[in-house]
Amino acid sequence: MMGDRPCPPSRAMSSAATTSPSVDKVDGFSRKSVRKAKQKRSQSSSQFRSQGKPIELTPLPLLKDVPAPEQPELFLKKLQQCCTVFDFMDTLSDLKMKEYKRSTLNELVDYVTVSRGYLTEQAYPEVVKMVSHNIFRTLPPSDSNEFDPEEDEPTLEASWPHLQLVYEFFIRFLESQEFQPSIAKKYIDQKFVLQLLELFDSEDPRERDYLKTVLHRIYGKFLGLRAFIRKQINNIFLRFVYETEHFNGVAELLEILGSIINGFALPLKAEHKQFLVKVLIPLHTVRSLSLFHAQLAYCIVQFLEKDPTLTEPVIRGLLKFWPKTCSQKEVMFLGELEEILDVIEPTQFVKIQEPLFKQISRCVSSPHFQVAERALYYWNNEYIMSLIEENSSVILPIMFASLYRISKEHWNPAIVALVYNVLKAFMEMNSTLFDELTATYKSDRQREKKKEKEREELWKKLEDLELKRGLRSDGIIPT
Repeated sequence: MMGDRPCPPSRAMSSAATTSPSVDKVDGFSRKSVRKAKQKRSQSSSQFRSQGKPIELTPLPLLKDVPAPEQPELFLKKLQQCCTVFDFMDTLSDLKMKEYKRSTLNELVDYVTVSRGYLTEQAYPEVVKMVSHNIFRTLPPSDSNEFDPEEDEPTLEASWPHLQLVYEFFIRFLESQEFQPSIAKKYIDQKFVLQLLELFDSEDPRERDYLKTVLHRIYGKFLGLRAFIRKQINNIFLRFVYETEHFNGVAELLEILGSIINGFALPLKAEHKQFLVKVLIPLHTVRSLSLFHAQLAYCIVQFLEKDPTLTEPVIRGLLKFWPKTCSQKEVMFLGELEEILDVIEPTQFVKIQEPLFKQISRCVSSPHFQVAERALYYWNNEYIMSLIEENSSVILPIMFASLYRISKEHWNPAIVALVYNVLKAFMEMNSTLFDELTATYKSDRQREKKKEKEREELWKKLEDLELKRGLRSDGIIPT
């Protein structure tokens, strides 16, 4: 039986390689932002701390140039030096010292990657102190109060030349063969994790990618922090859905959750099921869904592959929150539903087929051709077609009227062609029922036309009566 351990994502979680070969070696997670900036720009770094005079750091010898017994002590001194933070918005200040710190950080990254025996017990607090001094800060506000991550440019962290190396160093520290969680847990605690999670709201996609890797490593190595991390992510999502609708790192947190869900033990705990129904499903309601929908759908499917009995509440939840006025979101919902139907068990399909295909019927009838097209593509999926065929006696009566009407009336010829293919497939599945429905539909249409004609004749009589009454009141026709 598996514990609640993180597993590498099996699909949908991979993306393009990163800019640096060394980064690829560090992390299985790819470093690619979900959204691409139209034009990257740097803004005021929240690292700025006013200095009365230029910063001076005393140059230290390279670690490789001192005897091995002296290296651990020199390592600590270099960590202490790197706690100094520079103002990167003043591009001309402290240039020499900035370059010295950058080269020192590079040296530390290489040192923790290849060296042995450097991780003494004294090193742990100094490492955490150096990392904390550099990365924990108040994030700068967005330029616009109405920041739209889909349209607006992200604020890039000006101090990234140092920050990137600090993250690289910390990741390699966590991955070191000599790393001992039993010692590190004194310093990497709940407070540290909370500050780390706050940084996920950074607008800089490069930073969020590194944070994703760091948090995943901490989740993997510190068993005592796992429940706390899940709870705090849960709180971030609830605040995002019901209060702010603004948090930049939702996609990255969902990527981490995707691998965590993959490692959940069976049977699933009540806590995990509640998270699915009360948090992940309501995430579909936010306006910025497109920024993280792929990761959200992946998490949903991971849950259903773990426990197929959750299929009914998930699909009913999606139908409850189905978008009414946003065709882009409808297309996303239809795509996610197809992913769910790809893994659904036939016994679960029977439970939700009626409400599901009533919604699909409405989508097929949509005047927006992309919504109609996406719904009609279900009939190109072999597994879904097999489920429809097994239950054609239920599904065909739900779909028939919409399909037949669209085949005669839809404005888009591509949709009409797809509808003809679907009708043909239904006819081949169950020709007897198809003929009965055709006859019933035509009979109903005739009755409707007859009622419409009678209604028109009645309105004509009423108009004539009104006209006569008007003429009498004017004295034109004698009473």
